[in-house]
Amino acid sequence: MLVRRGLDPSLARPDLPFDPGMPEERLAAIASRLGHYAFRLFLRGAILAPAGFLPSEASRYLDRDRAQSLAEDCVALGLAERMSGGRYRLLTRARSFGGTLEWWVGRELSIRLGVEVATGVRSGARGIGGDLDLVAAIEGKLLYVELKSGPPKHLTDVEVGAFLRRLRALRPELALFVVDTALRLSDKVLPMFEKALFPQGAGPHAPRRIVRDTWALTPHLYLVSAKENLIENARRAIAEGLRALAPPAP
Repeated sequence: MLVRRGLDPSLARPDLPFDPGMPEERLAAIASRLGHYAFRLFLRGAILAPAGFLPSEASRYLDRDRAQSLAEDCVALGLAERMSGGRYRLLTRARSFGGTLEWWVGRELSIRLGVEVATGVRSGARGIGGDLDLVAAIEGKLLYVELKSGPPKHLTDVEVGAFLRRLRALRPELALFVVDTALRLSDKVLPMFEKALFPQGAGPHAPRRIVRDTWALTPHLYLVSAKENLIENARRAIAEGLRALAPPAP
């Protein structure tokens, strides 16, 4: 689908804290734990400490007992090992949590919605930069998903602008900008998109809340948070987008 749009795509090497070729039973167990927001926060912090960490250092959002429990979960999943002094270390290094988030969301959408997914795709398009985090073929339509693993305060206007340039180069039928956070997107991220999309003021489509903190920016572009359940929010946004693509009901 990307080649048909005049692009020259290639796959980036997976950036994961585990071997994606391990037995399916182990991959399923990892994916199940990633479904919990607290575990994603913890693993994100663990990846940033390749030399080792105390559980309490991995995330300031978790209390000591919860962090200790999640560290032991990592050991049980084969992701980490115990070190001396109560410290832990991941067995496989990853540069960031972004690749893990892409892998998990891609896997969940593939299984739950029955779509063909590719993650970490270099588009080959000139002048737009960055990988395509996730693309999928869904009902003969191209879905593009940008995934951000950091909190909203770290998102910049430059990143939003780069995402919109990729949209214009790809011309997907449906696009999602997903921020893996339970914090409100309406405080900062939503206004950033409104400003970037409609710099002259109000546009033809006022942002519309789909569910919780998930928004329709246009009938084909959605802003998704992890509030309560990231995958369910993404599914709701995709469903809204597919209905918007359908012809008028008789």
